[in-house]
Amino acid sequence: MNAPVSISEQDAALHAGLTVTPAGTVLGAEISGVDLRAPLKPEIVAAIRAALLRYKVVFFRDQDISHEDHVRFGRYFGDLEGHPVTAHVPGFPEILHIEAADGMKLREDIVPIVRAANKWHTDVTFREAPSMGGVLRMRQMPPLGGDTLFADTAAIYRDLPQTLKDQIADLTAEHDIIQSYGYRVDEAKRRELRAAYPPMVHPVVRTHPETGEKHLFVNKVFTTRILGLPEDEAKALLNELLDRVKAPEYQVRFRWTPNAIVFWDNRATQHYAVLDYWPQERVVERVTIKGDKPF
Repeated sequence: MNAPVSISEQDAALHAGLTVTPAGTVLGAEISGVDLRAPLKPEIVAAIRAALLRYKVVFFRDQDISHEDHVRFGRYFGDLEGHPVTAHVPGFPEILHIEAADGMKLREDIVPIVRAANKWHTDVTFREAPSMGGVLRMRQMPPLGGDTLFADTAAIYRDLPQTLKDQIADLTAEHDIIQSYGYRVDEAKRRELRAAYPPMVHPVVRTHPETGEKHLFVNKVFTTRILGLPEDEAKALLNELLDRVKAPEYQVRFRWTPNAIVFWDNRATQHYAVLDYWPQERVVERVTIKGDKPF
């Protein structure tokens, strides 16, 4: 069951004239009745935020927004940030231009490599303050495939055995940008990334700053090791925790349509972009909302 939040998303949506329709039994909802090409009234922003906190990821269809609209929408929910590796849309440093594997344009020779590197993750946990959320817009989609899956990390945590919850309650883990991006850049860029983004330590279980929910906060892309345990024990524990996100019971799958938009709570989810459409192309654009230091 989804946990309650401080504001009723039903009341907020009714007040703003929105329709919020659950897209899965655990997380995810589709929002209609709003045009994201226009400036939004405060009550509509509040309704969307409430739905995001309740469902952790929300979907919008048929939103042919401009780059200016995309930036404006993201800023309703916080300041925006760029990315140290992924390219941005020319003239819009706030908007990431993402082809295939997070900016790596597909070619036949690299498809096996990027598929093997494609993993469940929470964005930019290599930062001291990982992002609050991401707003992803479909620009060019394949005729089939290219779905995005999301998993509820609070539901995953709630179902852990109590003995495991007790074991990880006070543990921390290291998160490292090089684990994900090191293989795709040259040595000079790796040194630059290491200097700018040294390994960061976060709690294995984070508390959501708005809902108070507990979330499992390790991911395959950036978490390198759990600290304070013997190496073999730490590796086995991390692998056990990472396996939990793979269970379909904690997931919702979004099938893209032209001009669809996805807004996810990066503090409360992991996601996986399915790379099953080669040799077709898939291009998306994302604005990323700054977050806060996990606790």
